[in-house]
Amino acid sequence: MHTGMTVGEFSRATHLSVKTLRHYHDVALLTPADVDPVTGYRHYSPDQVPTAQVIVRLRNLDMPVADVKAVLAAEDVSTRNQLIAAHLARLENRLAQAQSAVESLRDLLARPVHGSTIEYRTVREQAAIGIREVVDRQDLAGWWQGALGELHGFTTARGLRTTGPMGGLFANELLEDEHGEALVFIPFDGEVRSVGRIGAVVVPGAELAVAVHRGTLQTIDLTYGDLGTHAARHEISVDGPLREFYLRSPLDVTSEDELVTEVGWPIFRASS
Repeated sequence: MHTGMTVGEFSRATHLSVKTLRHYHDVALLTPADVDPVTGYRHYSPDQVPTAQVIVRLRNLDMPVADVKAVLAAEDVSTRNQLIAAHLARLENRLAQAQSAVESLRDLLARPVHGSTIEYRTVREQAAIGIREVVDRQDLAGWWQGALGELHGFTTARGLRTTGPMGGLFANELLEDEHGEALVFIPFDGEVRSVGRIGAVVVPGAELAVAVHRGTLQTIDLTYGDLGTHAARHEISVDGPLREFYLRSPLDVTSEDELVTEVGWPIFRASS
């Protein structure tokens, strides 16, 4: 005779469906106290109710089953709390990303119909110091920030006199194939010895359609959209790397709202 709780009773007591309890048994998250070898009926101990309640709350926080197992198996309170804190930090990061996406959508809906002001510009070949690397698109933001900081530290430490704002060149393949060459540079006219990733580079000249993007880089795709649309409508778009000039970079501001980035789209100009 079983003195425990039937699966139905345990389901009602824990607010976990019978289907969910069976799944948790199958993945060894919550194993019944007893399983009849003949009938296969599951019975749970009343002492398992608190464990089930913990599982419910962790799963309500979208914690993966494997992580829930690790929490339940933790040998001490400190380890358990570290696991939970790490998951909460991931949730907070996801919440911040969602809030950023909401703000970005609001900005898009409130954006003027005419979009960016676009001008044409001839950019001459420039001597510079830079960091050039083939990167995956998903790694681009982190790589870009690191390269900016490294170049800034290099020029500051050596007291170099730069001849223009920091900039970046991004191969079409970075967007089209999610993998391609990126270059972050600072114009500099003089001799420089390569150190680590930093070396002398020549930034090629180009004819560009240019628009200014103000604020967070989360919405810079809107400026790129304006430039690409303009170039397509006027049939002046040509192949070539996309170009950015950081008039106010993350190194210059305390808030992303203060960023100022010029975006250049390569074009054909007969008058050039």
